[in-house]
Amino acid sequence: MAADERPRDPAARPGPGPGEHALPADVDLAAYAEGPREECGVFGIYAHGEDVATLTYFGLYALQHRGQEAAGIAVADGQRIVVHKDVGLVNQVFNESALASLDGHLAIGHTRYSTAGASAWINAQPRYQETATGGGLALGHNGNLVNTGELARQLDGVVGNDTELMAALLARDVDVSLEEAIVRTAPQLVGAYSVVVMDEQRLHAFRDPQGVRPLQIGRLPAGGWVVASETAALDIVGAVYVRDVAPGEVITIDDGGLRSRRFAPPDPSFCLFEWVYLARPDHRQDGGSVLFARRSMGRQLAREKPVDADIVIPVPEAGRDAAAGYAAEAGLPFADGLVKNRYVGRTFIQPTQSLRQLGIKLKLSPVREIVEGRRLVVVDDSIVRGNTSRQLVAMLREVGAAEVHLRITSPPVAHPCYYGIDMATRAELIGADLDVEAIRAFVGADSLHYLSLEGLIASTPHQREKLCTACFTGQYPIPVPGEREQLAQVAFDFTDVR
Repeated sequence: MAADERPRDPAARPGPGPGEHALPADVDLAAYAEGPREECGVFGIYAHGEDVATLTYFGLYALQHRGQEAAGIAVADGQRIVVHKDVGLVNQVFNESALASLDGHLAIGHTRYSTAGASAWINAQPRYQETATGGGLALGHNGNLVNTGELARQLDGVVGNDTELMAALLARDVDVSLEEAIVRTAPQLVGAYSVVVMDEQRLHAFRDPQGVRPLQIGRLPAGGWVVASETAALDIVGAVYVRDVAPGEVITIDDGGLRSRRFAPPDPSFCLFEWVYLARPDHRQDGGSVLFARRSMGRQLAREKPVDADIVIPVPEAGRDAAAGYAAEAGLPFADGLVKNRYVGRTFIQPTQSLRQLGIKLKLSPVREIVEGRRLVVVDDSIVRGNTSRQLVAMLREVGAAEVHLRITSPPVAHPCYYGIDMATRAELIGADLDVEAIRAFVGADSLHYLSLEGLIASTPHQREKLCTACFTGQYPIPVPGEREQLAQVAFDFTDVR
């Protein structure tokens, strides 16, 4: 049965509550975002007797950091699929009445940050697709495909984003189950994909052979199953982590329980930047804790490049755990010298030039009593274009910092990501052609040190050959089509970061 997909009309959206800000329809978020932008978060649940829509809502809340442009939930009751999605944050898209209308025993959810396709309702997920057999499927995707042109040609030139193409490919076979369609189709997909997909009766999840993006399985106390991008989403609904969906694996969950099939041999190449920035600090993966990995990065920074200083402060929030590790290793005091305004987000700042220049001051405020007259070690996760770091250093000097020493918990970001992080083109990356001293001069710091790649990898539970380091090294584990490689080689213009 075809889905009831809503809301299509902006008037039907649950409006913002008191103190909330609606997402303006014409906002171009890419115009002013400075740092690497999280890709997407996916969630799936199969549980008879549970309010799966509300549990999915809570799961998406835990994954909100992975995408703030749009959110959606699809629910099935064995007979039909109902989809509710819209642009905005999770609490802007859903209210009690919207959740109450989503009745069933299996559901998937999605939080979106676009790496392909505009920020608009039509691109919000889950994507509903009618199948050749008269039923339907709903699909949510985290990652990015690099062979969409080839896939579109298989569909007689149908143009769409990678999620639309995946849904169309899975829906076209009339003689097989959705599970079998996944096993047939997934080997044709090139790129990063962690996917949750459902029909009216079953929940499926599958992951690319490299396992670039995370996808994990949990078990509910009453016996239901959950899959999610991060363990934080399992924790919030009370699910116990069981294991990761393996690279090249598809799992199927129905009344018979959970079963697994392989569609490709695993060739692990996990995203290293998940450990640096993308994942929540309470996320656990492959036997390691993100929080403790980031503390280890800070300790390694202190060993690699100590400096005479008075105090260590983090750039919140991503730099907090690493700064604590740096302070402990260096024997220096740790303090919150920068306070983050938690109520300023991407849906609030209009992308005008004047407000872009004020962006850092809207988000962060220095604490004069901590900063003034002191030699600071400032710990952050990365420098992408350099504008934020430059404004941050200037702001700290304005309130009297004696010295500002920047310490970054990753190597220079020198290459764009094609696997699901909207990290900017090579022409926009300050680390693409400038050496560390030139970057230090641009941002205005007294000293600058990036964590070595070896030190970063040693802080994670992985060996180098099982990690994607492309944004640091340019070594892409999944071949990238020529036109994208050419785009990545655009000459870096220093004026682009001014």
